[in-house]
Amino acid sequence: MRANPAEFELVAPGSLPAVLSLLAQKPGGWQPIAGGTDVMVQYSAGKLSARHLVSIWNLPELRRIEISADEIQIGAACTYSDLREHKIVNREFPLLSLAAGWTGGVANQNRGTLGGNIVNASPAADSPPALLVYEAELLLVSARSERLVPYAGFHTGYRKTQLAPDELIRAICLKRRFSGYYAHARKVGARNAQAISKVCLAALGHIAGGVVDDVRLAMGSVAPVPLRLSETERIVEGKHIDSQIITLARTTAAGEIRPIDDIRSTQSYRQAVAGNLVAEFLEHLAANHERAQKIAAMLARWNALPAGEAAEEVLPCCGSKSWASGMANHRPIQDEASLLAACDQVWTKLPESDWLEAFRSHPRIGESRAPASAPAKSAAWSGQEQQKVGAAHEDIKLALAEANRAYEQRFHRIFIVCATGKSAHEILEILRRRLLNDDATELLEAAEQQRQIAHLRLKKWLSS
Repeated sequence: MRANPAEFELVAPGSLPAVLSLLAQKPGGWQPIAGGTDVMVQYSAGKLSARHLVSIWNLPELRRIEISADEIQIGAACTYSDLREHKIVNREFPLLSLAAGWTGGVANQNRGTLGGNIVNASPAADSPPALLVYEAELLLVSARSERLVPYAGFHTGYRKTQLAPDELIRAICLKRRFSGYYAHARKVGARNAQAISKVCLAALGHIAGGVVDDVRLAMGSVAPVPLRLSETERIVEGKHIDSQIITLARTTAAGEIRPIDDIRSTQSYRQAVAGNLVAEFLEHLAANHERAQKIAAMLARWNALPAGEAAEEVLPCCGSKSWASGMANHRPIQDEASLLAACDQVWTKLPESDWLEAFRSHPRIGESRAPASAPAKSAAWSGQEQQKVGAAHEDIKLALAEANRAYEQRFHRIFIVCATGKSAHEILEILRRRLLNDDATELLEAAEQQRQIAHLRLKKWLSS
């Protein structure tokens, strides 16, 4: 049965103090609504019990992401799109960014908010496991006061929280201390997109001295509340990852959760999947540590080279001699993240002439032959990057050739795009769009594509 709009009242006071004053006057009498992705579903189904709604959408205090040296504060009304597009969230809290991308379609991500996801208190929500492993804290605000509470324990039961009737979540607070951790997340659902999870996992791990010195595991859809797997963490910490500890962790995780049979899945299925997801994470954590050790050895060798040899070795990753020299001058570099950060720092400071030199090291899109001046490794990488273009239909190849000519007549240089993983049709659409750019905009867009190419090639170089 659909709801009757005449039975509902919606107000928008326009400021946080005004909203809090309204909540204080009649605690529990007003239902806050931000993006409305959950509230409006209940309303449309005729199941929304609240009759008085107060909008907190677009309140400035709730829409900011504030960064300090040791913490990030995410306003409760920040959307999933805000999280996906924020550079620091993406870099330092990838599990949260990934969960934001899992939540519904683009329309839902543009409206749904992190605070709303928390207060809705669904045990199947995608973001809570990430918040648990990052040990988030919630800044709760009312007309009475503010208080900071750990997110762990905020959910007290199915669809129940510690939030008082006159309180709002103002911000979600995350400490910036996980940059050295391996992050891993998996969502198991009925399909790959826009599905409520049957089981979801967020995990962080760190290995030192050959053993796991910190591990954090959290799951959704396996208990009345989002669950931290503390017992499984305990049996893994301080251990070397081998087949025996993986088997023990799988069994412990399956026994630690409290799933039910429901319309999406069964208890036994969820237990089996939960154990398998934990085992998969530990396997990946061990493999990532092994790769990190190999990278450290590779960089140690490169750090010891004379400057000229070091520059020559990384030149194929970009094509600009000044960039390669700048990278050599940044040594010593200890890990992949520092290498990529140095790449960005050097690249963005180069003059246009050096950018153009890098552009000239690439073949045209649709042509396998690189310029004669390009290093052999650069030419080989270009061929790999354009694999999908080489397999395209002849009509698409002809259209690409024509668009390339138009681009070169327009900008007097070849078209640069990070082609890895892109189909010929996708590249053609990008090329046609960029033909509409003015000169300054297009130069910056080409430079950004070259930066992405350099990142991918540096990773290949580290693995060579």
